[in-house]
Amino acid sequence: MTAHIQRFDSNDYLSEITIFNQVVYLAGQVPNTDTADIQTQTKEVLDNIDAMLAKANSDKSRLLTAQIFIKDLADFAVVNSMWGDWLADCPKPTRATVKAELVNPLWKLEIVVVAAQNTID
Repeated sequence: MTAHIQRFDSNDYLSEITIFNQVVYLAGQVPNTDTADIQTQTKEVLDNIDAMLAKANSDKSRLLTAQIFIKDLADFAVVNSMWGDWLADCPKPTRATVKAELVNPLWKLEIVVVAAQNTID
């Protein structure tokens, strides 16, 4: 028997959400406001992750791993603090943080996460 793969919000290049064996894979989440400061962009990205996980029957307490791509390491302390606040009451996932040039030069960060789906008991 072949396990079913679900894909959501797909276009010619990617799917925003892929689910396989109750594991949720999100595409890199980026800010909505290109010209915003690092605090606003980080909040937008975390809000986008919350919304995508909810759509996939998951939430940040179910994160397995995260990759944070940050344009300027001078912003790391702000991003790390906001990440910690966002996950304050949640188990912490594995994580990597990488300095990277992003596709849109105005983006200050992009975050990729993988999470388990909520189980139905």
